[in-house]
Amino acid sequence: MPNTDAPNTDAMPTFSPNDSPAHAHAIDLGDFVSSSPSSFHAAAEAARRLSAAGFVRVSETDEWPRSGRFYCVRDGAIIAWAVPDAASARTGFRVLGSHTDSPTFKLKPRPTTGKYGWLQAGVEVYGGPLLNSWLDRELALAGSIVTRAGVRHLTRTGPLLRFPQLAIHLDRGANDGLKLDKQQHMNPVWGLGDPSEADLVGVLAEHADVDPSDVAGYDVVLADTQAPRLFGGENEFLASSRLDNLSSVHAGVRALEALDVESADRIAVLAAFDHEEVGSSSRSGACGPFLDDVLSRISGGLGATDAQYRQALASSVCVSADAGHSVHPNYPGHHDPANLPIAGGGPLLKINANQRYATDGPGAAIWQRVCAAAGVPTQEFVSNNQVPCGSTIGPLTATRIGIRTIDVGVPLLSMHSARELTAVTDPYFLGLAAAEFLRSANTPPR
Repeated sequence: MPNTDAPNTDAMPTFSPNDSPAHAHAIDLGDFVSSSPSSFHAAAEAARRLSAAGFVRVSETDEWPRSGRFYCVRDGAIIAWAVPDAASARTGFRVLGSHTDSPTFKLKPRPTTGKYGWLQAGVEVYGGPLLNSWLDRELALAGSIVTRAGVRHLTRTGPLLRFPQLAIHLDRGANDGLKLDKQQHMNPVWGLGDPSEADLVGVLAEHADVDPSDVAGYDVVLADTQAPRLFGGENEFLASSRLDNLSSVHAGVRALEALDVESADRIAVLAAFDHEEVGSSSRSGACGPFLDDVLSRISGGLGATDAQYRQALASSVCVSADAGHSVHPNYPGHHDPANLPIAGGGPLLKINANQRYATDGPGAAIWQRVCAAAGVPTQEFVSNNQVPCGSTIGPLTATRIGIRTIDVGVPLLSMHSARELTAVTDPYFLGLAAAEFLRSANTPPR
């Protein structure tokens, strides 16, 4: 009988792992991740890069120009767009969707805790992190603090905290099945002393150059401080935190940076939402009104009536780019036996019968044309029926806006770990496909 777990070598890429553009892309992705320890920092870093490329920041309270390159930040989310001079009221959109947040731990109110001479931090689990992967790592705090006047300040510490694991001598069964209580065991240490005489919020304020007494609120998470790293026999791997989903945000930013606006036949949009890992139900999440607000205002600036805006949406396409799962060499049975995505085999086309992903037949055809035009390989991902998959912003965007949506993403190992793994070529392939999707006149919906 054939070995159905064996990879299909015909699907392997023709690019060498030492292809220098792929390594340059991976190094730049690592720099992007290092600058983006929280969703607020990711939005700020995307804004910085787009500003350097000629995009202009606009406020939601401003009148927006009719054409040109712009971006708008809402909390930890950013939407950027490029409108050609020739755009009309019925011009459609090409939207590349992604998200800026990752599974982590969020600082609670009254966070300065501790006992037995240890200072600890009160944190709440955010999303679905692999808890054990956060043990015995040097961690930072990062996010935003808000003063009493309502001004938001980004803040970021250096290595400050650690979840210390119980020694094997005190838990002889740890290797037989580690069980972590989210309330009891996931309280990182950050110093020595009496909690009544310490102030963790004051540490955050100091790093933001803000008076601690002026802090009225904060949105702060834990972040791994280990730098992204290329490794492997030929440096064919990238290990990093937050590849889910900064690999997609980075690809979208680079695609917009390189876009020749006037050659595009549709309005190119990057939508990087916050709060995807906790359901997207926020003013800056994909369930919120941010994207519809931006798209309708762009069309309105082009003179569109409501009917013409609906016509523009009908000719639009969204690619929801979010990380997916490469087949794990130690656990191949967790995948569908006929669909085994290979690391280095190109971005995934994600398909699900229960609409956890939004890809349909016409969408799959669009994606195949995009990848063929970009000269990159692609491969399908579908879940094993016994291993239900997660979801993305794709179905939410398709439902909320009504745009045909295609779910894709870079294949990873160790998704939701504090440190994830991808083949160096796959983020590069996604970047090429993203650039082709935003600029191409050859991939209209049919």
